[in-house]
Amino acid sequence: MTIVGLIGKIGAGKTTVANLFRQHGAVVIDADALTHDALTDQRVQEQIRTRFGASVFMGNEIDRSRLAECVFGDQPEQKNALKDLEGIIHPRVRKSLEERLEVIAQRDDQGSGKTVVVLDVPLLVQAGFHTRCDRLIRLECEDSVRHRRLAVRGLSTEQVAAREEAWSQGFPDDLSSFRALSTVDTSVDIAYTENQIEKLWEELTHDSS
Repeated sequence: MTIVGLIGKIGAGKTTVANLFRQHGAVVIDADALTHDALTDQRVQEQIRTRFGASVFMGNEIDRSRLAECVFGDQPEQKNALKDLEGIIHPRVRKSLEERLEVIAQRDDQGSGKTVVVLDVPLLVQAGFHTRCDRLIRLECEDSVRHRRLAVRGLSTEQVAAREEAWSQGFPDDLSSFRALSTVDTSVDIAYTENQIEKLWEELTHDSS
């Protein structure tokens, strides 16, 4: 099993790149989906209700947009709130991720061949998931391009700024110590990105053979 981690700011194209790898045959683990599952867990909901109050709930479900307003921003209370939320969510997400990796590893051990697993995790490095990866791929995308994409998705300038503030927390300036770090330029069109992913896939499958 070869584990690949994607590193990139919001709007850089992590989901697009993950889907391109999936088309080649990779198994993609989507941390956003794992987070969604975690937010439906009763124990997690109780912890969030205790920390953030009933205002982040809509009925019996957590309202992710309201929760995001509490934790994304440059105010000290928002930064502290984000740390508290990560303390609640990350252990559950990590457990689910490790369980999925274990299932894949067992399948490979039983003779189904080597598998390339791609981790689509928004804050991969900040959450420490990069330590589980055999290869890291940094997505480089011009800010103007990312911001246009995010505007199409309906995010306001303030929402983008808040999420980029969360990204900057805990992300190292120097990545030279990261092992097996590759770069993909996602600023151009999808065909350009596809070409880069195809070359990376050939490298990964060659290394895994």
